Amino acid sequence: MKWYKLSSTEMLKKTAAQKQGLNKQERESRLMKNGPNKIEEKKQLKTWQKIAKHFTDLLMIVLIVAALLKFATGEFVEGGIIFLVVIVNGFVGYWQERKAEESLDGLKQMMGQEATVLNEGQPIKIASEELVQGDVVVLKAGDVVPADLRMIEVHDLTIEESILTGESEAVEKSIAAIDREVLAGDQLNMAFSGTLVQTGSAKGIVVETGNDTEIGKINRALQSIQSQTTPLVKKMHQLNKQIFRGILALIVFLLFFTTFRYGMDWNLMFSASIALIVAMIPEGLPAVLTMILSMGVKEMAKENAIIKGMPAVETLGSMTVICSDKTGTLTKNEMTVTEVVTEEAPIVKEIMNNCQELKTQDDQAIETIQGNPTELALLKYIAEEKQSLKQVLGKIPFSSSYKYMATMHPADHEQVIFVKGAPEVLLEKADLTTEEKANWENQGEQLASKGQRVLGFAYKKVSPQEALTHESLSELTFAGLAGIIDPPKESAIQAVEKAQQAGISVKMITGDHKATAQAISKQIGLKHTSKILEGADLDRLSDEELAQQVEQVDVFARTTPEHKLRIVTALQKKEEVVGMTGDGVNDAPALKQADIGIAMGIKGSEVSKQAADMVLADDNFYTIIKAVKEGRRIFDNLQKTINFFLPTALAQGLIVILALLMNRPLPLTPIQILWVNMVTTITLSYALGFEGASKDTMKRPPRDTKMGILTGYSFFRIIYVSLLIMIPAYLLSMRFEGAALQQTILLQNIVIGQAVYMINCRERLDRSINRGMLKNKVLFISLGILISLQAAVVFLPIGQQLIGTTALSLGQQTVILGNALLLFFVVELEKRISKGIFQRKAKTVSHYNNS
Repeated sequence: MKWYKLSSTEMLKKTAAQKQGLNKQERESRLMKNGPNKIEEKKQLKTWQKIAKHFTDLLMIVLIVAALLKFATGEFVEGGIIFLVVIVNGFVGYWQERKAEESLDGLKQMMGQEATVLNEGQPIKIASEELVQGDVVVLKAGDVVPADLRMIEVHDLTIEESILTGESEAVEKSIAAIDREVLAGDQLNMAFSGTLVQTGSAKGIVVETGNDTEIGKINRALQSIQSQTTPLVKKMHQLNKQIFRGILALIVFLLFFTTFRYGMDWNLMFSASIALIVAMIPEGLPAVLTMILSMGVKEMAKENAIIKGMPAVETLGSMTVICSDKTGTLTKNEMTVTEVVTEEAPIVKEIMNNCQELKTQDDQAIETIQGNPTELALLKYIAEEKQSLKQVLGKIPFSSSYKYMATMHPADHEQVIFVKGAPEVLLEKADLTTEEKANWENQGEQLASKGQRVLGFAYKKVSPQEALTHESLSELTFAGLAGIIDPPKESAIQAVEKAQQAGISVKMITGDHKATAQAISKQIGLKHTSKILEGADLDRLSDEELAQQVEQVDVFARTTPEHKLRIVTALQKKEEVVGMTGDGVNDAPALKQADIGIAMGIKGSEVSKQAADMVLADDNFYTIIKAVKEGRRIFDNLQKTINFFLPTALAQGLIVILALLMNRPLPLTPIQILWVNMVTTITLSYALGFEGASKDTMKRPPRDTKMGILTGYSFFRIIYVSLLIMIPAYLLSMRFEGAALQQTILLQNIVIGQAVYMINCRERLDRSINRGMLKNKVLFISLGILISLQAAVVFLPIGQQLIGTTALSLGQQTVILGNALLLFFVVELEKRISKGIFQRKAKTVSHYNNS
């Protein structure tokens, strides 16, 4: 129902209401029929469901099956170790994600706790939940509007609606019906649930409650939006499928090849298959990735970026578009005088200081003054002047009906009238020639074209006997103009520049007016500012048409929550990774729909914070850029870690396969394989998570989201490194007699090879041993821990008994070290050759694109 279009009489008839209010019996009857004034709650996942989802990963399921098969064959120790690994990984994931978002709570808090209503003409207080359609609500300054109201009586009522509309300035309300289609921000005869009464008083009829209010509609939008799967999670699922298919293919191959060639014993084949699963599944990888992401969360918190879900850390690094609300995000959310046009500056400043209602004492600190944003902006502009207040002899308060305010003060042997208001009104009352008037009008238009709200200032000296009336405001002396705007933050301007250098597009989506949005967009440096789409334009576009235009437009004005949601969705259809920033309730649906929702921590509403994936504790847009850099660093380190894990896993799998193809016993037991995967590998790979960002981190474009976590070059590296680990190690172990000695030599070869290859993985193509290595203290600590653990396994009796190893001689250790150094130098040589090839290809592509 479009209540704003109805007259007061029609509205009272539709709601079956009376200006004296409903009686108690009628209210209770309607409450029973229509339900309480509260928004619908969404069922939350139970604790067991939250835990269970961390055990449904494909590779975790495979490991669970492997453990159960071990139990079925009576190998309880090995089965128990595998099962323990799965349980630890699952609970670590649950622990990190335990603070799931609950957007509904913030929305519930937005609705007032109590309301004053008329009960047969008498004001009474009732719980907001008990409000029903037809109730007459009494509002005063400081009240939170408890439901959607159609105003029937207003007295200088202004309501701050930025949480819903994004407009920074309070809206003056009226009771007149509106005969055209308008958005919520222009429905001047309505007061919306959750908004704040700034000045004045009023009465309004409850027309919508609960889910049917504007906040209720936002709640429904939030409920309908599914949480986005982050790029990292998608890539990890893809990687898991690739590993699973590879393991399955190898098992099937071995079943056929070994059975037909050697008549393989099925019990051995069964054990070999489990050994292959345990060897090739990097079960330690989830724990390491969790650790790296957790470290990223802590690092971002130091930079005032609070991450609510760990995968969001990496998503920041893959963002291609940042959609930002204007008010409070890109701008300061406080009106500021930016330009003053005058030839009588002292007089204009006197008018600013005295023709106002906020400051009443000279010693009143500007920081403590609250109220009308326009007057507050004028007082801040002249704060350093330290002017004394003049005695007020008369006052005409501001009203939208006549669009000015006037005050009268003593001045020597006469009186002076100060007037401020709409320039067109003051110019009509001023004593000006046609040419002078045209000049002032032109100056005002120039300020307005910059998106500024323009105020005029005038004065008039009168005799001591004259009273201040509307009629006395004629033949004024026009003193000047002031342009007021909510200006952009300097940090936001820098952030936009940095984002564009990193290949990230920035778009402004605001509920503010077109001219203001365009002015701010130019000041902060957005690229496409000539064409602006307003909410009405978006309504005329289909989803397909919007998807075609959304990438060529950087500014969207007069938008509703539904518009913001459509814009974000349209960008996602174009395969953009979308970040959405905002601070109001109106931003919540788009924040939740975005790949990474970013809320303001100081001025942001509780709803926006809980709908978002990240909260900026300092409300600084530049913090997003710091977070993007950290996100990119983290993804680089994740790739390094995965590229480190997989060659070792493949090498262990190849050793099992080689033994089966040669009809020999399994070279390593499942416990020895788990030792490598869960102890040594985790110890080493932690170090890669502490690597710093590379020099080109914020100068390269975002990653292509279609690319998997492993590139073609990664596969090449994984295959040849696994062969370099496997072949020398296996051949060396076969030179000695005794299963324990062979297994120990093989195990030691793999471990030392891992340690050396971890250093290789510090840099993708550059030299691994550099100055940056000295900054990573964790690297040396991890190597020290590894050496200690491995020495305990090889030389201490308890370690030998648990893992099944034996002591090695100095000569055997020397040969093993030689194998590791061979691996290191071969990888370093390959990196140098590959870097040259990639650089030549890049130059060729660049030359082709420029020609």
